[in-house]
Amino acid sequence: MRPFTYERATGAQDALARHGGDALYLGGGTNLVDLMRLGVVEAERLVDVTRLPYGAIREEPGGGLAIGAAVRNSDLAAHRAVRERFPVLAQAVLAGASGQIRNMATVGGNLLQRTRCPYFQDIAKPCNKRSPGTGCPAREGEHRNLAILGHSPECVATHPSDMAVALAALGARVRVTGRSGEREIPLVGPGQEALYRLPGAHPERDTTLEPGDLITEVVVPPPGMPSRYRKVRERASFAFALVSVAAAVDVAADGTVRDCRIALGGVAHQPWRAWRAEERLRGAEATEENVIRAAEAELENAEPLRDNAYKVRLAHNLIVRTLAELAGTRRDA
Repeated sequence: MRPFTYERATGAQDALARHGGDALYLGGGTNLVDLMRLGVVEAERLVDVTRLPYGAIREEPGGGLAIGAAVRNSDLAAHRAVRERFPVLAQAVLAGASGQIRNMATVGGNLLQRTRCPYFQDIAKPCNKRSPGTGCPAREGEHRNLAILGHSPECVATHPSDMAVALAALGARVRVTGRSGEREIPLVGPGQEALYRLPGAHPERDTTLEPGDLITEVVVPPPGMPSRYRKVRERASFAFALVSVAAAVDVAADGTVRDCRIALGGVAHQPWRAWRAEERLRGAEATEENVIRAAEAELENAEPLRDNAYKVRLAHNLIVRTLAELAGTRRDA
């Protein structure tokens, strides 16, 4: 590992002043330190931001929450308001890693963790995300666990966070402090500035953050629907998602879907908000047939590669089963 210096920021403005050149912010370090050991990331300085005043969960007007970026994942999952009002978020965090990692990892660091694509993590291989312009060998190589939606000729990597999928379904926004001031942006969003971006021609950029930008809080709007997180992985112990779904559904007394929120994990460069499926379901009767049509509408533009077409069917079945359970039309198979 390349030698580096360690500094502890005393406030947001101090963190911004210290960030520059080859400096990186340090949260729990559960992903960053691994990447430094692999030689994927090099830094001259690590600026510790875990002692900044963003380690609490605050109530927002109407029943929403403001989750500090320095909150540990274990504390987030155990928080009473999260467990009772946002079960999809607690379930996603608990599905995301081992207990030891959750005790160290922070909310901000979890959102900004890098892909586990094997080509990105192996510095002996080319990778457009790690070294722009070198190519994407995953397209013709090992891609069984990689993207089926929103990918580009430059990159087929997937975003690894479980927490981010739940937050995307909840319509969360992130508060960011940067050199140009403070702003609040959605985690994901169609046709507008959001935290996450698809790879396009610049897969080296996971997010829209500018150098020095610091996530301070994640704002979750008030709850209003039953929610659930379901994850399919290769083994029952700690593993990244092959496909996951975070969903929330509000069904009226007459059986009509008043509102719904759906996000997928393990299928794209970012948490994939299923806007098409949601549009199909709103105002429709909450039947299994309509849920199936909504899942088909969302996945009709999937572009699986040679070895990961199974993810299309897996995502379809996961959407249908989760929404059917939430809507009270549970299917047995």
